[in-house]
Amino acid sequence: MALKEKIKQLAKDQFDEIKAIREHLHANPELSFKEHNTSKFISSKLSEWGISHETDVADTGIVALIKGNNPEKKITALRADIDALPIHEANQVPYKSKNEGVMHACGHDVHTSSLLGTAKILNTLRDEFEGTVKLIFQPGEEKIPGGASLMIKEGVLEKPKVDNIIGQHVMPLIEAGKVGFRSGMYMASADEIYVKVKGKGGHGAMPEMNVDPVLITAHILTALQQIVSRNASPKVPSVLSFGKVIAEGATNVIPNEVYLEGTFRTMDEEWRASAHQKMKKMAEGIAESMGGSCEFDIHKGYPFLVNEPELTERSRAAAIEFLGEENVQELDLWLAAEDFAYYSQEIDACFYRLGVRNEAKGITSSVHTPTFDIDPLALETGMGLMSWLAIQELNS
Repeated sequence: MALKEKIKQLAKDQFDEIKAIREHLHANPELSFKEHNTSKFISSKLSEWGISHETDVADTGIVALIKGNNPEKKITALRADIDALPIHEANQVPYKSKNEGVMHACGHDVHTSSLLGTAKILNTLRDEFEGTVKLIFQPGEEKIPGGASLMIKEGVLEKPKVDNIIGQHVMPLIEAGKVGFRSGMYMASADEIYVKVKGKGGHGAMPEMNVDPVLITAHILTALQQIVSRNASPKVPSVLSFGKVIAEGATNVIPNEVYLEGTFRTMDEEWRASAHQKMKKMAEGIAESMGGSCEFDIHKGYPFLVNEPELTERSRAAAIEFLGEENVQELDLWLAAEDFAYYSQEIDACFYRLGVRNEAKGITSSVHTPTFDIDPLALETGMGLMSWLAIQELNS
């Protein structure tokens, strides 16, 4: 039997087991950097299958090695993130989250279970490829500073030194059984913005006696959009959004301060640094000109994610061979962010999208929503394709 067919058959044979693993992970989610039980569960499965691995990397991370023939020839890494989000799950399914207010709403349970399935396939086929596969189960993707940055600092790309890395992420816009690739720039940097606008509160009927931080905030929010619309190059995608505004006054009470939280995303480091300065200067200037003050803090987050063109094109070609050309799509630029970007800044990287959508079953919800779920078919595609990509890269 050809290697491709062996992989497909192994993915089918262990589908029920990997589906059960995914449902266990989904029912028992843990927040970023608190994935202690998740880590123990992953370790137990790797031990059960006889796969050598190291635990407690960046506290809850795990790194496993599967050595083929001539193991020093080339090292390819495969990565999955293991943390969940602070979201109350609304799905009524047998595997609904048991941890109130915590949910695998971004598909990290899919990434982890797929990589476990990949590990089992590659371990079975280790005599049929050269080099070594390094499996990275990474904590804390959803929270700055990002588990990827911490694992890199602890040497995850060394000993043995990794030549390149491949990762996958669920995509609810793509049908299950299909995947998407994009060469070059793909995802944005992401910064968190925390703002406190201070004034002088008082009675809403006597604004002349007060310094209204709500009004100041309204001017700041409107003016800051000029940073993107009037300063950013049209060639550099950028977005500035504020999703949290707290002004704890009342119908007739002007508060002393207003609190804001937002995000700034772009794909150019020089413009990113310039925008930070412009936003801070503008917000503080507006507040001062209106008699108030402004504390404008920017927490610099993940860098932009770039898919190395040659590795990505090899992976795309391999995906077409494995799944068929009709099941491999071209991706658009996306202003979401991912800490996989840290790996892409260090070594050749390819980050592709795994389709999980099934309209007939009503599985269409976006990530980061209380109703996110997947068509389980995606697990078979995920573990099969990732196994194929790793072997093709090592044997190339």
